[in-house]
Amino acid sequence: MNRRWNFHRPRRIFVPLLTLALLGGPVLSGGTVLSGDTVFASENETTQDKAVTKTERQRREIVDKGLAFLAQEGQSAAGTFSDRVGPGVTALAITSALRNGKKIDDPMVAEGLKALESYVKPDGGIYGNGRLKNYETCVAMVCFAEANASGKYNETLKRAKDFVTGIQYGEGQRDPSDPWYGGVGYGGAGRPDLSNTAYMIEALRAAEAGPDDPAIERALAFVSRCQNLDSKYNDTAFAAKVDDGGFYYEIPTTKIDPSTSEERYTPNGGLRSYGSMGYTGLKSMIFAGLTQEDPRVKAALKWIRDHYSVESNPGMGSAGLYYYYHTFAAALNAAGLKTIDDADGTRHDWKADLVSELAQRQNEDGSWSNSNQRWFENDKNLATSFALMALSYCK
Repeated sequence: MNRRWNFHRPRRIFVPLLTLALLGGPVLSGGTVLSGDTVFASENETTQDKAVTKTERQRREIVDKGLAFLAQEGQSAAGTFSDRVGPGVTALAITSALRNGKKIDDPMVAEGLKALESYVKPDGGIYGNGRLKNYETCVAMVCFAEANASGKYNETLKRAKDFVTGIQYGEGQRDPSDPWYGGVGYGGAGRPDLSNTAYMIEALRAAEAGPDDPAIERALAFVSRCQNLDSKYNDTAFAAKVDDGGFYYEIPTTKIDPSTSEERYTPNGGLRSYGSMGYTGLKSMIFAGLTQEDPRVKAALKWIRDHYSVESNPGMGSAGLYYYYHTFAAALNAAGLKTIDDADGTRHDWKADLVSELAQRQNEDGSWSNSNQRWFENDKNLATSFALMALSYCK
């Protein structure tokens, strides 16, 4: 049987979606096995009820502490979080609160939404100084969609959707054969990357765009070219150099020297796969409508099984660890996966693993932070927001 992930067509445009947990779950039950190793959620979970209860209790405890930190220590008098870097962290923080049960009339949420509204621009974007206008608009769209039960943000979401799709590399700017076609970067112009393209896909989903939306179809072409997979979907020079099913951050368009960065390049000039991009790629493909039979999905899941970890960001160590936790949880939840068998054959309840790991890493004040300052994860507001969003998928 050709089983597909279930994508619902929007009944009308710009009404809020359910959380991402319900956007892309597979139509599978009874512990169906994928590729011999990965098990989808079973309808009969009675033998795990006790463990789940313990995990959920722990999850709620650390979520409550994290939310208290954001409300009492993280938020400024203006309602923002880390506004020196723009509205992005504010959007992430409020989204994390909404996804963990806070209501729009909660003081922290209400003040944060009001602050975020002040960043809406005449061109439809939602950003600060413009340097990160795609990223900031996309995370703000997801936030406003979470808070849109009344339809208050319908027009804001519509205009923001037009804005981000307008700065995507489409036919008017790049030919479909171009490696950068379908991608988008932090500010629109310049080099596109997988992370920003994935943020755009997620934002479009939040604005109720389906897999057949032209912008999502274009984005899938770029995402596929960011996968280390020798197939018809990746026609770049990098496809066969690593060929492990993982994903990389960007597609170079000039000749590279592998000796300049052992972290990024393999000796033969391939692009190294790493954890946060692997899960970002999988999530993006699911949201773009790919099925479990698609070779890209199969390859991505194999890479994930071979590199399963909640202790580090595979291939990057501690760098970007909390962003990794967020993509890890979002992707596995979107795929509907309950357990994963790792490369050694050990079966993992990934939700329990992640809750336990984040409980150990939580600071005494309820926050999370990364001693590795790369990508600004030493900022407690940013790391805490990513951790709380990851935990929202572990219910």
